[in-house]
Amino acid sequence: MSYALRLGRRALGTTAENPNVGCVIVKDGRVLGIGWTQPGGRPHAETEALAMSGDGARGATAYVTLEPCAHHGRTPPCAEALARAGLARVVTAIKDPDHRVSGAGHRILREAGIEVVSGIAADDARRDLAGFLMRIVRRRPQVILKLAVSADGKIAAGVGRRTAITGEAVKARVHLLRAQCNAILVGMGTVVVDDPELTCRLPGLENRSPRPFVLSRGRDLPPGSKLAHAGATVLRGSVTAALGELGHQGINRLLVEGGAMTARSFLDAGVVDEVQIFRSPDCIGAAGVDALAGLELDSALQPFALREEERLGPDRLTVYEARN
Repeated sequence: MSYALRLGRRALGTTAENPNVGCVIVKDGRVLGIGWTQPGGRPHAETEALAMSGDGARGATAYVTLEPCAHHGRTPPCAEALARAGLARVVTAIKDPDHRVSGAGHRILREAGIEVVSGIAADDARRDLAGFLMRIVRRRPQVILKLAVSADGKIAAGVGRRTAITGEAVKARVHLLRAQCNAILVGMGTVVVDDPELTCRLPGLENRSPRPFVLSRGRDLPPGSKLAHAGATVLRGSVTAALGELGHQGINRLLVEGGAMTARSFLDAGVVDEVQIFRSPDCIGAAGVDALAGLELDSALQPFALREEERLGPDRLTVYEARN
């Protein structure tokens, strides 16, 4: 299952409205086939793994990070494909909450005489599939807030001044994070000050740039801005309304990159699911711009639990996840 989870992570941000699933088929101690959800959401992980396994899948065990689908869409149900392949056992991490599946995939397998075991590495699977699960259950994307801050909690040397806070290792990690998200959002103030591209520019992953969105209370995109040329969508109204629209569009994972007012508005709305803070060892000073528009960072992190820490050159990454 650990291998299947790693495979599923390869598909983060690429599967449209579908979940990023991983699948491993094993028989007599040998891996016969592997698969993960392909770009756009199809083929599914199970289909890929079965194609690689061929006739060897008969009598084998499949490890799947999410209950196989049971409904007829653009492709036949994966649960039926696994049953036809003659598998002896299917091990899943979690049940699919989608009302079209929700236990039906497991039932199809059991009715075909296949042993079904579920709940293996469930916590890891819920974290990896959090975007899909959030959209299905709460009708909005998973919100990942990214902050690059100085040692004294600033994001710029002054109002309207574009400031490099962290180094090259952080830049690469942020671009990887972008590649793992379906959409990316900034406030209109960030567009005016920084004129960002919001693309993934890692070699080989340029085609995995997230869809760009701008949250605005009224202003339109500056006609000459990079995001205007990229066809970014402007979302108007409240944070809650914006998330509802993104969920309706099938966005599973949303990366919020700033600025300070936008970051605070998401925190104030109580909709941030994960915070990734890239912190420089250097201070900017009292004249700098606060990361959260007057909200103390330590106070903002109270509803979150520290999940992991990592050094990135001279900088440090800390990842927090919502406690609820």
